[in-house]
Amino acid sequence: MKRYLLTFFTAILPFLTFAQESTSEKFDRLFKDYTGWFVDAIFYEIPFSDTFQIPWVLIVLVGGALFFTFYFKLINITGFGTAVRVVQGKYEDIEKHGADTLYGDPTPNEDHNIIETLRDDSAHGEVSHFQALTAALSATVGLGNIAGVAVALSIGGPGATFWMIIAGLLGMASKFAECTLGVKYRDVGEDGTVYGGPMYYLSKGLKEKGAGGLGKILAAIFAVFVIGGSFGGGNMFQANQAAAQFTKLFNFESDNAGMYFGFVMAGLVAIVIIGGIKRIASVTEKIVPFMAGIYVLAALIILGANFTLIDDAFGLIYDGAFTGLGIAGGLVGVMIQGIRRGAFSNEAGVGSAAIAHSAVRTKYPASEGIVALLEPFVDTVVICTMTALVIVITNFDGGFMQYGVEIKEGVEITASAFDTVIPHFSVILTVAVILFAFSTMISWSYYGMQGWAYLFGKGKITDLIYKFLFLIFVIVGASISLGAVIDFSDAMIFAMVVPNIIGVIMLSPVIRKELKKYMNAINKKEDALEDGAEDLTKHM
Repeated sequence: MKRYLLTFFTAILPFLTFAQESTSEKFDRLFKDYTGWFVDAIFYEIPFSDTFQIPWVLIVLVGGALFFTFYFKLINITGFGTAVRVVQGKYEDIEKHGADTLYGDPTPNEDHNIIETLRDDSAHGEVSHFQALTAALSATVGLGNIAGVAVALSIGGPGATFWMIIAGLLGMASKFAECTLGVKYRDVGEDGTVYGGPMYYLSKGLKEKGAGGLGKILAAIFAVFVIGGSFGGGNMFQANQAAAQFTKLFNFESDNAGMYFGFVMAGLVAIVIIGGIKRIASVTEKIVPFMAGIYVLAALIILGANFTLIDDAFGLIYDGAFTGLGIAGGLVGVMIQGIRRGAFSNEAGVGSAAIAHSAVRTKYPASEGIVALLEPFVDTVVICTMTALVIVITNFDGGFMQYGVEIKEGVEITASAFDTVIPHFSVILTVAVILFAFSTMISWSYYGMQGWAYLFGKGKITDLIYKFLFLIFVIVGASISLGAVIDFSDAMIFAMVVPNIIGVIMLSPVIRKELKKYMNAINKKEDALEDGAEDLTKHM
């Protein structure tokens, strides 16, 4: 079976290069003819009224987020402070050695599902909490924060921002649940390489529940979808948008400019992804804070220059959230139009981030789940909201956007908003777009490779085949007009939600048990410190 699937993926390479031999429009039509049925099925909209329709897959996504929020007793709020302390390294000692060893924790470490890593003195995994967080953030913080927000506001008006914030807060619980399972059921190769994500917790976790057959089916379906999503939304879309911004900024008129840009981008991506998750993490831990810092700083400058208008902007956001236009823009615009344009805003519930988080060094799976809940907060609640405020404040007079009229080029609108206060910021924004696209591609290459390894086996040859195909898609994405290709790739990403949410809900009792175990370990350490024990974290 694996051989046939591998042959299939290799065989489509000539079909992809056809895109460069023919016109973009011809390729787009051909692709749509063969994949349109899948896109229509995934995004089929259930009508709630004559004007209000929601895709069924979105109901699954939001329904799962609500379930996790209440099942884990508002972990998205109660776990926030703990998450910050974990990222700061406050509990590295118990995560490396176990609280039972260091502080006499009577709670046994039941980690029979986690293989001891060869990378680091009895600690599991390959990267730190911060590296895992930035690796996952690099796949989510990107064009969705720049282009997606503008598209959502164009559809739903300022009120869309309110529902975007709600979606981010709910998504924190989904991210906690899936990333806890990612660490709980990960595999570690003989060389210490970590393999994790929904493929593994669906197959191994559901087998423990007596549903091994269902788990294998869901895992295989997810693996196919994550490969498709990595080639499309996580790769071609990013390369295409970065190439478009670059060629537009420098007025390159050559028909081959995009292809040349694609070759350069593919070379840079190759340098990083050949090294695996450790090199990816070492790059993303530098790029993500840098590019996010530039973008957030610029937004703060604009908000500071217009601080007297911030309360008016929030007033428009609140008032618009409960109008018909606001709701349509918030739920459909942000969660569908905006997220599809930006390769999913925070990916909570999709399961992709669990792949990156599974490589973390820790003995307690819930520790990384708690760290992961920061991701939707940073991505959606903070960065997307700041983008929305900048657009709303600078567009009070309707100078560059008419609410209720959908736009097609979200990056240009956001650039116009920033340029009104910071002249020529669009140049810096172009650099940010390229960095966002680059970091998203390298992280999604890891996601797709994990799905590839699950289907075709773990080995250097299969890894190299996937990486070669991924780099080909970088060049193709930068060279053609995407159209139906993006519709299909976004449908693949949304389709990942279905097997993932089903499995995570079924495994929720396991997650709750892991959370209790980790919180008991933290409490044991804090009680010991109060009794005068030495904080071993200082010596690590």
